[in-house]
Amino acid sequence: MRSHELSADYVRRAKARLAAVDALFVEQSWADVVRESQEVVELALKGLLRAVGIEPPRIHDVSDVLMADLDMLAAGSRTLRRDRELAFYGAEDLTPSGFYTQEDAVSARDIARKTVATVEPHVPTPCP
Repeated sequence: MRSHELSADYVRRAKARLAAVDALFVEQSWADVVRESQEVVELALKGLLRAVGIEPPRIHDVSDVLMADLDMLAAGSRTLRRDRELAFYGAEDLTPSGFYTQEDAVSARDIARKTVATVEPHVPTPCP
């Protein structure tokens, strides 16, 4: 698979996951909204990196690879990466569903939507 096809696939899958984020939001599953939003951001940013010829690292937070003028994208990636494991697994003294609030979920979903909207125009659509 060529890089532009793979980058477009990443962005397509990121957009598809936004629907899952919205469904989780409706269910008021705030921790899951945070975790899934991180995956949306990760896929979109890796799609952008591939679109410009950069092989993305096999890590969840690609913010170090992003250029300085992409501060908003890097900040979103960094923020959601911090919460990824906690939102999914929790900890002995923290239950994700009891820790994350609607406000956290709104913020995570907004980061995910802004990231996809920013990345999408820069990723070429594959030829049929």
